[in-house]
Amino acid sequence: MKRVSLFIPCLVDMVLPHIGESTVTLLRHLDCESTYHSEQTCCGLMSFNSGFRKEARRLARHFIRVFENDEWIVSPSGSCVNMVKNRYLELFEDDPVWFARAQGLAPRVYELSQFIVDHLGVEDLGGTRHAKVAYHESCSTLNALGVSAQPKALIRSVRGTELVELTGADICCGFGGTFANSFADVSTALVRQKAEYFLASGADLLVMCDPGCLLNIQGYLDRHHPGRRAVHLADYLAGSIGEKTQVAT
Repeated sequence: MKRVSLFIPCLVDMVLPHIGESTVTLLRHLDCESTYHSEQTCCGLMSFNSGFRKEARRLARHFIRVFENDEWIVSPSGSCVNMVKNRYLELFEDDPVWFARAQGLAPRVYELSQFIVDHLGVEDLGGTRHAKVAYHESCSTLNALGVSAQPKALIRSVRGTELVELTGADICCGFGGTFANSFADVSTALVRQKAEYFLASGADLLVMCDPGCLLNIQGYLDRHHPGRRAVHLADYLAGSIGEKTQVAT
């Protein structure tokens, strides 16, 4: 049995806890034992994106101290994984000691679908769920981590699920963390376009790997297209193996 350390992003901890629960469900289904460090805090992504490098470095050092002795660290957020794997190296490029510690940690941090497919070698979880699904390519997950085939392979393996093409799947949804607040009009235009593509696809659900994108897209759908749903990949897959959450059903 593999021992996996859970890296739970702020948005999941505070707003979308069902994603964390579904992540544990999937890892347990794959005979992985999950551990959770209660002292973990924000990885520093928001501070980094807002230009507060000193604060980001403080949070990054804490993160490294908490997780650096773990063999595998798994998170249901591509953007947060990218922060730890890639941005920490930028933060500490002038600090050899912390750069080395960040560099040592980076290869052991995985986005959830990446861990399941690339590390565990599993593409079929044995699930069943009847739905037409479209997949949104979150920016950091696709462009920074190169994760795209993995979540789609897991979706396709679910019996009864049809993965349909989404126009503009790789176009930003407009979230971008603090970008959505700083450039609200641009963010709204982008998420409106994403919603229109989703509705045109004929899919029942829009699935994605990033909690930030989920909040942005589902918020827009709730306001303008009530009843249309976006879900996180972890929730969709957990629902397919019989462990449904309130949002995933």
